Amino acid sequence: MLRKSYISLFVLLTVTILLGCKSDKNKEEVKQVEKVSAINKPNIIVIYLDDLGYGDLSAYGATELKTPNIDAIASGGVKFTNGYASSATCTPSRYAILTGMYPWRNKKAKILPGTAPLLISTEQQTVPKMLKSQGYDTAIVGKWHLGLGTGVVNWNARVSPGPNEVGFDESYILAATQDRVPTVYIDNGNVVGLDKNDPISVSYKENFEGEPTAVSNPEMVDMKWHHGHNNSIVNGIGRIGYMKGGEAAKWTDTDMADHFLVKAQDYVKTHKDKPFFLYYAMQQPHVPRTPHPRFAGKSGLGPRGDVILEADWCIGEFMKTLENEGLLENTLIVFSSDNGPVLNDGYYDDAVEKTGKHDPSGGLRGGKYSIFEAGTRVPFITYWKGKINPSVSDAVVCQMDLLASLANLVGTEDTTTDSKDFLSVLMGESKVGRENLIIEATGKTALRHGDWLMIPPYKGKNFREKVGIEVGNLPEFQLYNLKEDAGQQNNLAKSNPEKLEELLQIFESLRGEGYDRNVKEVIFR
Repeated sequence: MLRKSYISLFVLLTVTILLGCKSDKNKEEVKQVEKVSAINKPNIIVIYLDDLGYGDLSAYGATELKTPNIDAIASGGVKFTNGYASSATCTPSRYAILTGMYPWRNKKAKILPGTAPLLISTEQQTVPKMLKSQGYDTAIVGKWHLGLGTGVVNWNARVSPGPNEVGFDESYILAATQDRVPTVYIDNGNVVGLDKNDPISVSYKENFEGEPTAVSNPEMVDMKWHHGHNNSIVNGIGRIGYMKGGEAAKWTDTDMADHFLVKAQDYVKTHKDKPFFLYYAMQQPHVPRTPHPRFAGKSGLGPRGDVILEADWCIGEFMKTLENEGLLENTLIVFSSDNGPVLNDGYYDDAVEKTGKHDPSGGLRGGKYSIFEAGTRVPFITYWKGKINPSVSDAVVCQMDLLASLANLVGTEDTTTDSKDFLSVLMGESKVGRENLIIEATGKTALRHGDWLMIPPYKGKNFREKVGIEVGNLPEFQLYNLKEDAGQQNNLAKSNPEKLEELLQIFESLRGEGYDRNVKEVIFR
């Protein structure tokens, strides 16, 4: 017994000495333990394209466009055939993917001007906030379009609140869209390259005295506008909104894809020793389509096809960086688009004329702005080398569910949002996705339930003339079996009233007071 006591005392003293040791060697060992612990949490990257349609990738059936780098991600991961953005337009979808909330719950979640205040409350839960709480570094590179500031922005000082105030440690963004002013990059709230002697002024109401516009000075325009893009001219392109000053800070449109690529590459190179979350929000193929000269004319489909090829190349280069840095085996990649496709979205750029046999909607009905399937059903891929087995899944998944799913992945949970945990589906371990999903398009909402889609009656024109897209405004209920009729050609509302009533009751319960069947239209906003 005495010997055992001495042995126990010796062990205790040894452990105490080791724990109390402050040598550089022990400090280094502690760092190594921390590093090993950190490696157990995967890096997370969301690659988000802008207006990319369900049929725009060769992985999703495109025959006139070849996208080998995105195809490689699809063939090495889970390719979802029923993947959804939350909305058929950009701002609402971006709101949903970052907050895990249905955009129709926020009346301000619609396409925003470049001067709009921050849409996400600084008190809200967000994906980057959740991941930061679990030890992640967080960053956004690319398009923001969720508002900045409080409504009156001084672009010549730090712009706040913005991405940095809703969970991103680092942000390098364009404020709204490539076709909207201000046409400058913003680095952690500060305009890049700003000359204080040439201050920036921005307005979405009236032009500044003496400043040319695409209407007053058409000779200065290289890309002819079709509708809505006839205000200030930057780089020979008419924009939405008016801007004065900031000449040294203005971006070069044809370099934008390369510019954001380098920023994304630099971020992963400098943050590889700690788990990170990168939201890489690419601007293609949104208008104005301005491919770098390396890609101009390469697709045969006009600038829209060219920028899709450019985006595919950028993604290939980015994936090479991840591989070279040894990150692919410990990185979950989610690839998707904020909404469906549109050809003519404000400029004459041959998108319509050179489409040929290419079908950006992939056989679906509608497109951007539409409550029909092509508005919200988009390419959706998850990839994790060595962890996700290649497969094709018909499960219904939504970008809004990333928050809860990623929370599960990193060892926590979220109970404050509309987001649901479908991590097993994203990992390809289950094919049981959402049973119910409300999709949204410019104020209209509809219900996806299993294989069925129910669209309530809506007032207004069904065909949006300027963009040439059916938006879904019909005076009667619509009911489609999407498994048998993905193109939504056979309305079963009258022939199957029992199923219609079943879906309508579900829809009413989920929408709450936002829907009243007695007035036969959604009364929300």
